[in-house]
Amino acid sequence: MSDKELLAQRFEEHRSHLRAVAYRMLGSLNEADDAVQETWLKLSRSDVSEVQNLGGWLTTVAGRVCLDMLRSRSSRREEPLPEQQDGPIRLPDPVVSGPGGVDPEQEMLVADSVGIALMIVLQTLSPAERLAFVLHDLFAVPFDEIAPILGRTSASTRQLASRARRRVEGAAPAADTDLARKREVVDAFLTASRGGDFDALLAVLDPDVVARSDGGTLRPSLLRRGAQDVASQAITFARIAEAARPVLINGSPGVVSVAEGRVVSVMAFTIRGGRITALDILTDPERIAGMDLDALSG
Repeated sequence: MSDKELLAQRFEEHRSHLRAVAYRMLGSLNEADDAVQETWLKLSRSDVSEVQNLGGWLTTVAGRVCLDMLRSRSSRREEPLPEQQDGPIRLPDPVVSGPGGVDPEQEMLVADSVGIALMIVLQTLSPAERLAFVLHDLFAVPFDEIAPILGRTSASTRQLASRARRRVEGAAPAADTDLARKREVVDAFLTASRGGDFDALLAVLDPDVVARSDGGTLRPSLLRRGAQDVASQAITFARIAEAARPVLINGSPGVVSVAEGRVVSVMAFTIRGGRITALDILTDPERIAGMDLDALSG
């Protein structure tokens, strides 16, 4: 085996980990794959003979690649905040798998309860905050290894991560973890939606629930707050509920809606205290068409 082949083999051992880092940084599965490929190109052009911890080296390189991508995205102002009310809503890419369990190749992507709610909050952080928080809090990279990527001191980097942590904890507190109980809540929501039962919807929705729908450039976005306002969209939810099929979205119970043999929407639920605190619905036909959902629509 040549040196290049050996290097490629060692890189493949870290690919799933690097994709997980990039997904948390970018919120896009396609961009995460691009970042991983760029990391490989940088590795293939570097002399790593003296690198003792290749996994750590690759993680910091991937972090730097993602930071550059986020900064470029911010400078173009193409990515609206997830709750921007005067423009389109942009939800992070959901990781969708069958109801029986997360696919092995997806396990790293959704490890440590990385749900849609957390991914949405991460989108509101500055690129530097996001890097410091993701690398340190989610992947245990020391601050003195993150600091050079940002061109900051370790103390300054620690402050960035601390600020990001407070925002994450405030906006995305821990959700329920009992999958069976969460599926019951989702089923109760679907039943109430199908029947147009306003009171039953109120019973399953948290008083401060937020509903977001990302229709991309082809369909309107939607943002509703509060149980009364969200329940008033029962007709919209009824259409989804009638064609709903159970799936796991980022490891948590959700549904896809199927029409004429193809997925037309993906709905994620955030559940705390037995009630739905967030509904995040992807209806963008372009993004859905780019997702591997054939097994779920058959």
